[in-house]
Amino acid sequence: MVSTKKIISSKSNENLTDIKLEYFKENKDEKFKEFTDSINLKDEYLMKYTYSLKQCFNERENCKKCKGLDYCKNEIKGCIYIPFVVDKNLLFKYKTCKYENKLLSDIEYVKEGYIFSVSKEVRNAKMKDIYTDDKNRYEVIKWLTNFIKEYEKKEKVKGLYLNGNFGCGKSYLVSACINELIRKGYKGALVYYPEFLRSLKASFGKDFDEQFNYAKKADLLLIDDIGAENITSWSRDEILGPILQYRMDEKLPTFFTSNLSLEELEVHLSCTNGKVDKVKAKRIIERIKFMTDEIKLISKNNRN
Repeated sequence: MVSTKKIISSKSNENLTDIKLEYFKENKDEKFKEFTDSINLKDEYLMKYTYSLKQCFNERENCKKCKGLDYCKNEIKGCIYIPFVVDKNLLFKYKTCKYENKLLSDIEYVKEGYIFSVSKEVRNAKMKDIYTDDKNRYEVIKWLTNFIKEYEKKEKVKGLYLNGNFGCGKSYLVSACINELIRKGYKGALVYYPEFLRSLKASFGKDFDEQFNYAKKADLLLIDDIGAENITSWSRDEILGPILQYRMDEKLPTFFTSNLSLEELEVHLSCTNGKVDKVKAKRIIERIKFMTDEIKLISKNNRN
């Protein structure tokens, strides 16, 4: 015997779906309708992604009127959020705009580097432009200067785990060091880690392989702002773990910046989807410790 309660619940869900579908159809202006129609998926399916589709549409409209990066209104400067279909499934990813691509192509050393979602200031950072009026920075600057000398002598040197307060210039300092070597012909990668993971998750096939392998195999790698990402077992065990293992085996210098100490990062990496896995988190931390020197930088917030 079928429960009357279940029948009522089922009908209620059907009615709610019909209402949502009707709302989705009625609230599409002509341009948005053309945009969703071009995706070639039914409204019944698309309505589940209304918010993301609206973001894609709005960012596309922003780009049509945009005069340059300084005028960018999109969520991520120089990027546009786009939908794409794989096996009748709707997926989303960020794609750099024409102005961002031009800026990258104008940088002489970019052909030897991989730059992902770091700021213009960071990707153009230079050792000669580092300000030295803050004594708290001396240890880091001395370490980076020595690293460049030793690395150019083909010495096997460790990378750096640089943690400290928000806005103290961690990313700029490390990027200046790596950029110095990229300009001399070494292959380097500057990766803003939270956005890098989001992009990998939305990538398939060739795009995924290119991004993942460049980060894994570059002569020099900066994993910027580790600890700021939404940690999952996938990002820890399938992305970060293999990258670090490869770079450790091949003795490729790896740099990290973070607002977290290594002890705090271990706690962060242990918690995924409501589960706690201290063993896997500890394994990651042990690799980082083996590969890097740790320096803590406490300095004034230059973003205020």
